[in-house]
Amino acid sequence: MFLRNESFKEFLRFYPIVSGLVALHLVLWFLTDFLQLGFAIGLERWGIGLNALVLNGEYWRLVTPIFLHNGLGHAFFNSFSLILFGPALEQMLGKVKFSMMYLFAGIIGNLGTFLINPDSFQPHLGASGAIFGIFGVYVFMVMNRKDLIDAANSQIIMVIFILGFVMSFRPGINIYAHLFGLIGGFAIAPVVLRNARSFSLWQVRAKYARSYDDHEVRFDPNRWQKRRRFGGVNGKNILWGVIIFLVVLSLFGRFL
Repeated sequence: MFLRNESFKEFLRFYPIVSGLVALHLVLWFLTDFLQLGFAIGLERWGIGLNALVLNGEYWRLVTPIFLHNGLGHAFFNSFSLILFGPALEQMLGKVKFSMMYLFAGIIGNLGTFLINPDSFQPHLGASGAIFGIFGVYVFMVMNRKDLIDAANSQIIMVIFILGFVMSFRPGINIYAHLFGLIGGFAIAPVVLRNARSFSLWQVRAKYARSYDDHEVRFDPNRWQKRRRFGGVNGKNILWGVIIFLVVLSLFGRFL
């Protein structure tokens, strides 16, 4: 469930929302922090979270900070969390419900930050509140929908959730976005999990295989060899190669 066994091509096809969010994080970082383009920096200033400006009527700042990050390390680790924990939930909920849950949790995280200190000029940004909303849905599963998650994955999610929550108390971390994002995800879970089914990569592959066959029927005697080549070890190496590259790049990014 949380081990990525898809090829890079499969990942993009099976999980378009998660893929799009990760791409958006990295593109915005590239434009604002790396290239430092004027229009991109202006966009970041327009969208960054500032509670005092929200109080002044700039309500879009409850939404836009979800997609902005402070440096590559910040963008990468939130994107990495999405890559690990988002795909299963996207397939279980579907694209529309997953998007709704993600935005709802992120907005609740920013709204909670605003309500705690509405006069603050301290900027805040990042997808952490929305990602903790994903954890909130999983925690709801562990407590109330055990038919959707097995014991092994329940242990994984609880351990990582506890570690992530403890680390939220480090200096410079917006603990309120994490806490309220978690609450938002947990609160909306009963709605988005209605009619949900447990995650199965085999079922996902079968679904897309049927979709392909419905549009075009063809016989390829090398079909299974190609599947092993592109959907197996080599495919996983591509995905993890990208992840390792981003880790190294993020480390260098701290010294730029």
